[in-house]
Amino acid sequence: MSDPQGTPISENSADQPSRPKLLLNESRNSLSQGLQILRTPFSVLQKPRKCSTIVKNLQDVASRQLFILKLAKALLAFGAPSHRIESQLRAASDILEAQAEFVHLPNIIIVSMKGDEGTSNRTYFVRSRGRIALTSLQRVHEVYRDVLHDRMGAEAGTAALRQILKTPPIYSLAWRCFFAFLSASIICGLSFGGSILDMWISGACACVLQYLGLNAANKSSMYANVYEISVSIIVAFVARGLSNIPGDIFCYSSISSAGVVVILPGFTILISALELMSKNIFCGSVRIVYAIIYTLFLGFGLTIGSDFYLVLDRSARRRYYRSSIPQNLNYTQGYFLAQNGTLAGVAVRGVMGIALAGGNVPAHTFKNCIRDPAWPWWRQALPWWTLFFLVPIYSVCSSLSNLQYWRSLQLPIMVAFSCCAYAANRAASLILPGRTDIVSAAGAVVIGMLGNVYSRLIGGTAFTSMVTGVLFLVPSGIAQGGGVTQTYSSSAEQYSSGFSLALRMITVAAGVTIGLFISQFLVYLFGHRKNAGHFAF
Repeated sequence: MSDPQGTPISENSADQPSRPKLLLNESRNSLSQGLQILRTPFSVLQKPRKCSTIVKNLQDVASRQLFILKLAKALLAFGAPSHRIESQLRAASDILEAQAEFVHLPNIIIVSMKGDEGTSNRTYFVRSRGRIALTSLQRVHEVYRDVLHDRMGAEAGTAALRQILKTPPIYSLAWRCFFAFLSASIICGLSFGGSILDMWISGACACVLQYLGLNAANKSSMYANVYEISVSIIVAFVARGLSNIPGDIFCYSSISSAGVVVILPGFTILISALELMSKNIFCGSVRIVYAIIYTLFLGFGLTIGSDFYLVLDRSARRRYYRSSIPQNLNYTQGYFLAQNGTLAGVAVRGVMGIALAGGNVPAHTFKNCIRDPAWPWWRQALPWWTLFFLVPIYSVCSSLSNLQYWRSLQLPIMVAFSCCAYAANRAASLILPGRTDIVSAAGAVVIGMLGNVYSRLIGGTAFTSMVTGVLFLVPSGIAQGGGVTQTYSSSAEQYSSGFSLALRMITVAAGVTIGLFISQFLVYLFGHRKNAGHFAF
């Protein structure tokens, strides 16, 4: 090297000292050491990185593509989270090198695969309508994980998925109706202020509802289209009839709300909100519009059932409309002159009744149910200490009704997570009453943290361990917002109550969605990314 005059310049001369380079290297080393120290507390969440390619169980392309098609069928059939299905299939295609592309629509997956030796692409339509089956979904995820982690071949995985799809439900129709009876009975007392008598009636309604849904609706396609409206009419008719027995023995609001809680589209609205948050706009918008219209139909069916009984029983109709009129009125007859308003200065002749606003609300009302302290214990709302055993029992019944095997190790984990989520939800409701979105988000953060940490540290399935707790948040949030049914006095209020129910469900789903995404961000903020698709909410 030389200067413009040709004088050679040494690299160790004063113009180019080496000391700054040494300081720069030392600063880089100290910075890397500092980052390593900061990452040390979170190293417990990290696992050794596994190979993302298949080495031991190499098989032909056709077998790998058939496994992906069976996997798509199983995920749709057993109620996998729809906003995760496409990412799971894409991860399987990349690791298995199956050269497939996917388009996920509601209840259908379009798969495009490249043929052998550069032939034209083949398009497959995988369609299935299913309900949540937690045990089968757990087995599907285990097969999926074994194949992608090179512990099982694609042909063996296809055979295992085919066997899972052929397996009938693990519980009979009678057991599933019994689980629905217990779930509705407990949720009537926990969330809707029902008494012991109300719990029995709401459980019986839910049992009949479950039987019609699993038996009659599956056998007749014509009845399946009107199943939800028909059962809501029946439940509202029975609840209105029992509530008109003299003495206020039964509560209409608690019986009707808990009786139809089994068919509330809370899970559908939650999945649609998760899809919208995941930028899956088409599926999310379709599902949320369907859920809103479905909720309006459900509210309209409850209104029809209640009004149908009032039409048949004239005395009950008179008592019902009389209850909406204030009792203690001060009547004045004569001419009245308005000082302001639209009729200012216009004289009006007639009879005026004056009462305090809200004077027609009965005393000793708890969650839209009359509970006189002088009544016996079996007509009162459940005391607070019953939560300690009713919440675990409800969590067990909810898990079993979603086809979770009763002898599995996953069941106590589901129950524990659900109890923690309900405790957080209850505590947040005491601090912030009336804020169903924030209250639901608090419970969702807790169960999301537990489920994702359980998946990372122990290797369990986050989705199946979180389903029971997440589904528990929906009726709890709706009950805090006023319940499913409300009193109305005109046709306009009938439809407004239906819209308010849909709005409450969307509010709860939005809070749960935000809480789940926050918990996922906190857990997966540190550590390596997952090789396979993330199987959680």
